[in-house]
Amino acid sequence: MSELTQDLQRTWTRRRDEKARRLAKVRHLAKGRVLPTEKIVEALEALLAPGDRVALEGNNQKQATFLSAALNQVDPTIVHNLHMIMSSISRPEHLDIFEKGIAKKIDFSYAGPQSLRVAQMLEDGVLEVGAIHTYLELYARLFVDLTPSVALVAADKADAAGNLYTGPNTEETPTIVEATAFRNGIVIAQVNELVDELPRVDIPASWVDFVVVADKPYQLEPLFTRDPRHITEVQILMAMMVIRGIYERHHVFSLNHGIGFNTAAIELLLPTYGESLGLRGKICRHWTLNPHPTLIPAIESGWVESIHCFGSEVGMEDYIAARPDVFFTGHNGSLRSNRLLSQVAGQYAVDLFIGSTLQMDGDGNSSTVTLGRLAGFGGAPNMGHDPHGRRHASPAWLSLITSESPTVRGRKLVVQMVETFQRGNAPTFVESLEAIQVGRDAKLPVTPIMIYGEDVTHVVTEEGIAYLYKARDLTERRQALAAVAGVTPIGRQHDSRLNDRLRRDGLVAFPEDLGIRRTDAKRSLLAAKSIEELVDWSGGLYKPPAHLRSW
Repeated sequence: MSELTQDLQRTWTRRRDEKARRLAKVRHLAKGRVLPTEKIVEALEALLAPGDRVALEGNNQKQATFLSAALNQVDPTIVHNLHMIMSSISRPEHLDIFEKGIAKKIDFSYAGPQSLRVAQMLEDGVLEVGAIHTYLELYARLFVDLTPSVALVAADKADAAGNLYTGPNTEETPTIVEATAFRNGIVIAQVNELVDELPRVDIPASWVDFVVVADKPYQLEPLFTRDPRHITEVQILMAMMVIRGIYERHHVFSLNHGIGFNTAAIELLLPTYGESLGLRGKICRHWTLNPHPTLIPAIESGWVESIHCFGSEVGMEDYIAARPDVFFTGHNGSLRSNRLLSQVAGQYAVDLFIGSTLQMDGDGNSSTVTLGRLAGFGGAPNMGHDPHGRRHASPAWLSLITSESPTVRGRKLVVQMVETFQRGNAPTFVESLEAIQVGRDAKLPVTPIMIYGEDVTHVVTEEGIAYLYKARDLTERRQALAAVAGVTPIGRQHDSRLNDRLRRDGLVAFPEDLGIRRTDAKRSLLAAKSIEELVDWSGGLYKPPAHLRSW
């Protein structure tokens, strides 16, 4: 047979035919698109094949807990060597499946709660890592070379036809489903309940093969809630410097706040310290971030015009529904979050990203990967870099121009806000990142750096602000960073006699240079000093989880 004849006989529907073959194996179990709860393990054993790429929804907050537990119960002699695709490795069974041989390889973005175990299992050869991705990178590869064979996702509700309502925590569900469904993969969604009529259709039934009612609602974590009681005066001082020395100076109009007490302090100082500076309406108007409860006072005080969210936050549902001018909501008042689109907005549409890290070297490279801890990065690398595709100008973006070239471009502000020492008296500023050794031990092709120093424009510590974007060369950049590194290994190498020149040239600013007295950094400046006061600010609409109630 000639090559031409072979080409003419090639089938172009292999994936579709394979999907139909697998679906036929479980039709006797299902009623339409609905699988019985007690039959889910049997269904997975019929629908999955060895070596399949399986996207299991597990992100920062929403976990497909029922499906992950069911996957952990399949027979490893039937289902094995799966290639898992997960944005977040968050639960024990996410790794149990590797110890049982059900899965072998994983591509992921973040493994905070399981980071120690991931590091040990990688060292023991129990699992293989394809890559540690940023969120956007992982989502993008779903549509290129990591398209799932099967997707296991979570939604709030479904109707009998299979239409899904994802609720306020839409998160990454539509992205995973679309990548799978439109290349003839199989989509299974766990839901909390079946209903006759959905509040809105977030994912149409034609994208979904099966729904199954979970034995209990999927896990949700209040990951972005910070109790103001735990905000320290050092963090308040740093927040004051950020507002005065960065937000005001650069006219920051739109922004993304990372998670942490440092940024929570900034949010709670806007209605007080920020108001005293006359900055309302001039800065911090448009946000991409989860609905942090610590933003409630700023919203109520008229600082915030819009917030687009990666996901929701436990207890904020009623508050969000009552503030549709601020949040992106459906006609029923519930939030429409979207992790993919919010990552894109945070990468390209905002003036500033401000986050934190566990370690930073003298060049400003930073990582949350430390010895024995393979945490990954999540969205920080997307938020925390200067996207060269940006073309829209804003005052903040233009303010970082340091050249008179006619072809010069602006820059996104990428701010790292860290105390010089972590808990346990571990220095934040180190001569060499532990991530380098971790990368070598794990045989990773590149060092797992979270944010590269070349992208960092400002570093804020309790000592002051280093305006790294102003440095004329690498030596000057290192001097500015060392000047605010305190008594860490990097700070101890600094010659303090350089400080007058660094301050004069605008490379470094200490609190007194910004008109800030350290003694003014008191908790009395916080617009709310406890969760209870956040509830009061919300008019009782914010309903925090029980474990956060201290009254």
